[in-house]
Amino acid sequence: MFSTWRTVDEVYRFAFDGRFRLPLGLVGVTPSTAWVRVGAGGFEVRFGPWAVRTPVANIVGAEVTGPFSVLRSIGARLSLADRGVTLGTNPTAGVCVRFRDPVPGLEPTGVLLHPGLTVTVAAPEALVAELDRLR
Repeated sequence: MFSTWRTVDEVYRFAFDGRFRLPLGLVGVTPSTAWVRVGAGGFEVRFGPWAVRTPVANIVGAEVTGPFSVLRSIGARLSLADRGVTLGTNPTAGVCVRFRDPVPGLEPTGVLLHPGLTVTVAAPEALVAELDRLR
């Protein structure tokens, strides 16, 4: 489903706060293993060992959010309030993406599904604009 990406797909890199590069790197999250790719083929996020994939048609909204508390914004986090996921590399800003149908992400079996995802990309406004354009 996501194996054929058009050349016009946009890739958004995560914005790494230097204070957190080492701890994130210890769990496999580095600038080369953390990115968001979006295009006609779908919406795909890689965050070290974690991945989220869904068709763009499953996205019902996206907005710039932040700033965040450091404790709630760094690493892979589950919100106990709404089961949303944060994949974060800085506390400054991110994009909250909401899904029509919840998606798997944090655990490998797909039992735990997430209605939303926050990613701390370097160009949050550009990612929101691209998602709005494709929806």
